[in-house]
Amino acid sequence: MKTTTFSKSRVATAVSMVLLSGISLPLMAQDSMTSDDNAEPKIEIIQVKGIRGSLARSMDVKRESYGVMDAISAEEMGKFPDTNLAESLQRITGVSVSRVNGEGSQITVRGFGPSFNLITLNGRQMPGTGYTRSYNLENLSSEGVSALEVYKTARADKPSGGLGATVNIVTSKPLNSPGQKFAVMGRGLHDSSNEAGKDVTPEFAAVYSNTFADDRFGAAFSFSHSRRDFQIQQANIQGWQANVPLPNLDSQYVVDRRPVGADGLPIGNHFFPKDMNYSIADFQRERTNGQLTFQYAATDDLTFTLDYTGSRTLTGTNSIGWGIWNEFGGNINAYELDKNGTAVFADISGNDGSFTANRDTTEVKAASIGFNMAWQLTDDFKLSFDFHDSNNKTDNGVDKGLGSAGQVILGSDRLRTKIYDYRNGEIPQAYVLWRNGTRELLPSEIDSNFSQFIHSPGETEIKQYQLDGTWFNSRFKIPLVSVKGGIARTDQTMGGTNAWSGLRGGPGFNPSFTFIFPDGMFTRRDTGNFLDQFKGGGRDLVSNYYYTYSFDEAVARQMAYLTEALLGTDAYVPDAYFNGLTGASSVGEVTDSLYLQSAWEFEVANLPVQLNAGVRYERTDVTSTVRQRVERQVNWESESEWIMQYEEGGEDNYAQFTGKHNVLLPSIDLRVDLTDELVSRFSIGKTISRAPLGDLAGGRSLTGSPKPGSRSGSQGNTNLLPYESTNLDLSLEYYYAPGSYAAVGYFYKSVDNFISRGLTTTTIPGLHDILDGPRYREAVAQIIARGEQADTTAIYQQMLANGHGDANNKISPTSQDPLIVWSITEPKNTDRKKVQGVEVAWQHLLGETGFGFGVNATFVNGDVEFDRDSLVQQAPLEGISDSANLQLFYEQYGWSVKLTYAWRDSYLIGVGQGQGSSDNPPQFAKAYGQWDMSVNYDVTDNFTVFFEGINLTNETEQGYGRYEEQFLFARQYGPRYTLGARYRF
Repeated sequence: MKTTTFSKSRVATAVSMVLLSGISLPLMAQDSMTSDDNAEPKIEIIQVKGIRGSLARSMDVKRESYGVMDAISAEEMGKFPDTNLAESLQRITGVSVSRVNGEGSQITVRGFGPSFNLITLNGRQMPGTGYTRSYNLENLSSEGVSALEVYKTARADKPSGGLGATVNIVTSKPLNSPGQKFAVMGRGLHDSSNEAGKDVTPEFAAVYSNTFADDRFGAAFSFSHSRRDFQIQQANIQGWQANVPLPNLDSQYVVDRRPVGADGLPIGNHFFPKDMNYSIADFQRERTNGQLTFQYAATDDLTFTLDYTGSRTLTGTNSIGWGIWNEFGGNINAYELDKNGTAVFADISGNDGSFTANRDTTEVKAASIGFNMAWQLTDDFKLSFDFHDSNNKTDNGVDKGLGSAGQVILGSDRLRTKIYDYRNGEIPQAYVLWRNGTRELLPSEIDSNFSQFIHSPGETEIKQYQLDGTWFNSRFKIPLVSVKGGIARTDQTMGGTNAWSGLRGGPGFNPSFTFIFPDGMFTRRDTGNFLDQFKGGGRDLVSNYYYTYSFDEAVARQMAYLTEALLGTDAYVPDAYFNGLTGASSVGEVTDSLYLQSAWEFEVANLPVQLNAGVRYERTDVTSTVRQRVERQVNWESESEWIMQYEEGGEDNYAQFTGKHNVLLPSIDLRVDLTDELVSRFSIGKTISRAPLGDLAGGRSLTGSPKPGSRSGSQGNTNLLPYESTNLDLSLEYYYAPGSYAAVGYFYKSVDNFISRGLTTTTIPGLHDILDGPRYREAVAQIIARGEQADTTAIYQQMLANGHGDANNKISPTSQDPLIVWSITEPKNTDRKKVQGVEVAWQHLLGETGFGFGVNATFVNGDVEFDRDSLVQQAPLEGISDSANLQLFYEQYGWSVKLTYAWRDSYLIGVGQGQGSSDNPPQFAKAYGQWDMSVNYDVTDNFTVFFEGINLTNETEQGYGRYEEQFLFARQYGPRYTLGARYRF
């Protein structure tokens, strides 16, 4: 067999180096060939900026890579295609985004959600936010980013964790682009949703890069600061309860469209909503980012790099909400069920209607410091060492007046009945028939239920050490090009605490206390502009009013009642709200890894072939420390509130849990150039995603508010194995013109060790249940004997009348009551599942016209869907959906105009609802599509003005449970517009 050794020319090497590096990322071309093989080739540097240059560079990176890989590069220094990195990534085939506050936040790749994708910064694993591994991309600005690399197939030299993909954020390096460069940008943002903040908020950024001492020293700096004031309008249901007891009602009060069996009885499950709420939240968010990089080329062969990346995001929220709370059983007066058993109409007595105020100020601070040494020891051997220490801190207690996130619930339980109606429109209607004979509660009738304050700070830290060596084969006449190997240690810790005030000033409404809140404290509002983008919203809401009030005044008056002395709004002491720590946990994860990777080039049937083969081995040790609280009893403290009581003095009761696992991850990438324009690829390998950090936290916890139907708890598992996927990729790519190509690819993933929430029902000695105990049944019998309805309010009041409450109207359990039956969920590794899909992409530049377009789509399916008709615990794949993107642009004569559309089909957000059944019902998002636009005009070669429009058609988000009739949320944001200028010199 004839073998040929391939080696890249200096020009090709230079092209690859430039495409993957630096700020300006110029295209390079050889000016002319020289007859002297030993002479340095002449190279012409052609600066190609803007959309066309970015697309051309990204295409060339894709073409020259091993395996399946996509990239996005900066259009010029300090200017990325989108101001939000997540929204830039959704332009890549197979990538779709999930949104938070109307902005792209986390990515789904090929149907695998955020927890299955690894985000790295310059090749370094980054810590997630909170108790997740998911990195929120909206917290990192794009000004200091030169490229985004998306690796969809396995690579032995990449950190593990990206089962869907590994996304590498590449920041600017001064020695990769010598000389002085400086750019500044300023813009004003108008968010059309804003009501409480400023109509126009500022954003400014600066990027600087320079080299000194004959390009031996380099420094790069970027800084950005932005503020956004906006409002979110929302309707939501916290959860759906399956198979609640249905009372025997006259047929005139019941419509049941479920199929019936031979016995004439309905077949299948039925579901009722736990609540129905509406809310308006005003946000103020400030984001500050900074990056600093120093480089020193000690010799031509030895370079040191020191870099720092820091970000701080501060988000303040004030919201007002209103709605109803439901319990079931004897409370149901009438109902209508559709063919799936979902209640689309319900008349329910008892419980309450309320007006809730919330305040939360959350700070997310992230910092990463890194050191890198790259040493070309010989012409054939390169060595590099890399270290970084990165952390991510989240704190919801930075409000100086609260030191926590606070909630005040005011309202009344003096109602006749509550109505839920979702038979028409996109928004369910919910209203209350009050005892005053109207559908409107008067300010003089508003009482306090309770206030609560929660402080739950957390931190994730990663320390990573990596040593790599690469040997280039220039001596042996074999097809081997290079061998690369390395060892690494990644030490990741995640921890947090939780402090809860308990229910202050309650729970339970007492009409004799309405004097605490004067009528003048409340302002009546109508719903004319509320959710007016939805059919059934705005003025069409049946309950077309709500009250707003001052959060500070409500808290002060509530505290005044408790302390019998009116406190000023700034006088109360935050620490006095808390009863010490109510929870604390930490997870430590140490991973040692080593890898070996080889690159080969040869010919088969005169076709150039490139082969990359490697293997990676990792061993991980997990340690979890959890504060265990000892539960004492559950009290019934008001008609709607059941509260857990704990033993005193449990602060030092900690337990430790351990686990370990190891993985072997082989990978092979094969590329064949069928012609100069046609490239084919075949890849096979294994990738993993580790279990969510929160699932690895051992110990058991029970809900602190175990209402009927919500007697639930959770338990961690430090021995969870990672998801392991065996992957197959086939693709064909046609590069038919500069900047233009078409591609089609097929992928298949067989994923083992899927994690399911196993459900166990159990009783715990000493925790007795007042519900259905002898005193409870006695009260029910007494109410029925009087010919009255035995709803929860009546039962609670009857038990108090029977003398079963204390001085504070709290009913405690006795040993005569049965034990509470708890539904405990624990994550467990289960079966294997398969996912497959097709990706298509077409990018075309229309010659010299300045016009061009890019379009791509991904179609994915597998045996990972949620079975909506089953109440059995399931382990589906979150985030799987089809997606498509369109980009139209014109760039010529100083103009750069881009119109983009991103579409994502309906998908599973996750399993579990806030107040749902113990069977962990699902949350689905409806299909969503969004149009964005940007217009840039170069006034001079150095000065550009621009306009951007986000969500131009005011698209809204909607979500549902098992079926679309099980409404979960509807959210309205509004378009955003920016006007700004950029100067380069």
